[in-house]
Amino acid sequence: MTRNDVDTGLWIRRFQPWDAAPSRVVCFPHAGGAASYFVPLSRALAGKSEVLAIQYPGRQDRRTEKGIDNIPELADAVTSVLRSSLDRPTVVFGHSMGATLGFEVVRRLERGGVFPTALVVSGRVGPTRTRDETAHLEDDDGLLAAVKALSGTDEKFFGDEELLRMILPALRIDYTAAETYRYTPGPLLRTPIHAHVGDSDPKATIDEVRDWANHTTGPFSLRTHPGGHFYLNTRAAELTQAIVDILDRAVETTDSGC
Repeated sequence: MTRNDVDTGLWIRRFQPWDAAPSRVVCFPHAGGAASYFVPLSRALAGKSEVLAIQYPGRQDRRTEKGIDNIPELADAVTSVLRSSLDRPTVVFGHSMGATLGFEVVRRLERGGVFPTALVVSGRVGPTRTRDETAHLEDDDGLLAAVKALSGTDEKFFGDEELLRMILPALRIDYTAAETYRYTPGPLLRTPIHAHVGDSDPKATIDEVRDWANHTTGPFSLRTHPGGHFYLNTRAAELTQAIVDILDRAVETTDSGC
């Protein structure tokens, strides 16, 4: 795959293109989310790092495509696209379902000899923690109620019937992927893991998030923030700075030749 294939491909969005960027941040959206969720992060990191946001099939400009309702298949597809973009220090960041997907992508990258600088996971239980969640089996009203309870979606969204009809299929597919995911045992990551969670997140307790420490031989850190599942909507500056700190250390190490 050529660089042009990656630039214009269906999977990757570059909102602030920067070919000479010293580092990259690859972002994985939450269930029902899209690459555009990371436009603010891309702007915040302009001049520091290039953001590559992953666009899952079945939404926005990919809404006519069939979605992928399981994490392993989705991870296989993303990994094949990403490999040629990891030619410099790279942080992989995912929120909620995106954290699990990012983890599975890093597992695949490491099996191929590619080691990201760090995996930053947000608002998601560790891979071996499971919950009996079945929102994907609910009718449309039930699924939307589950989404609304997380307070991460603009209230105007729920009053727009046309928009609801457009997003529901992708939402159900993503919830299916997230809720049916089960960890398959394998080697621990070498990539450091840095976990973030809201202190009142109903989808992930602090103890459940701490489980991520058991999935890497590298450094691990856990940071809590005031807020619920979508704490990052109001604590974006703190999360951005945490990513910048990781990138700065990585670039300094690269520049020193260590």
